[in-house]
Amino acid sequence: MRLDKFLKISRIIKRRSVAKEVADKGRIQINGKLAKSSSDVKVGDTVRIQFGNKILEIKVQELHESTKKEDAAKMYEILKEERISENA
Repeated sequence: MRLDKFLKISRIIKRRSVAKEVADKGRIQINGKLAKSSSDVKVGDTVRIQFGNKILEIKVQELHESTKKEDAAKMYEILKEERISENA
């Protein structure tokens, strides 16, 4: 499944266009490698996303073409969530 689609369906990022933009700016890694919005995501992959002042690291648990809101969180497991201090 495409990275941008996974991020939207799992509701990590609300819109696919925003997910594409974040990926294309080099803020997402899959298994330690820089990822583009078209990169393939598989079950077991580790995805690291850098938002403004936060880094979210998740492990892909399931892939679905569409989900209900309550099922979206089952698609991934949060491994690490950390804030980046502004004066770092």
